Amino acid sequence: MNKAEILKSVHDKLSEKAVYLEKLIDETRAANNETKSSMGDKYETSREMVQQEINNLQVQLNDVLKKLESLRTISDKPSQKVERGALIQTENGFFYISVSAGEIVRGGKKIFIISPESPLAQAMKGLEPKQSFVLNGKQNLIENIW
Repeated sequence: MNKAEILKSVHDKLSEKAVYLEKLIDETRAANNETKSSMGDKYETSREMVQQEINNLQVQLNDVLKKLESLRTISDKPSQKVERGALIQTENGFFYISVSAGEIVRGGKKIFIISPESPLAQAMKGLEPKQSFVLNGKQNLIENIW
């Protein structure tokens, strides 16, 4: 498994989401300005709802930007144990510990991108290949770490 490619895929996925959110914010602002100029004060409530939507989108964008910043500090060097930046293969799949970003597919395999603070990452923290951990009452085996 090539961790540099995985890191780039996660970065690309988050960058695309940031661009999408910025576009949505711009479009929503433009719609809000049109409403403001053409409808008068009687539509104050709908304008407030649009503003709340803009605020919600901005919160999401800020979260994505924080994740992108966090990715810049992750090394693609091989890991010997479960830690931030490690790619882990368990009997239940592949997990890349970096930021919470859903999943990507690389080489025909699903890789779940998880935060170091996630319960799964916490349960595996510091373990090495062939060691097991318990999560939700189930024993799991770490097969490999990159």
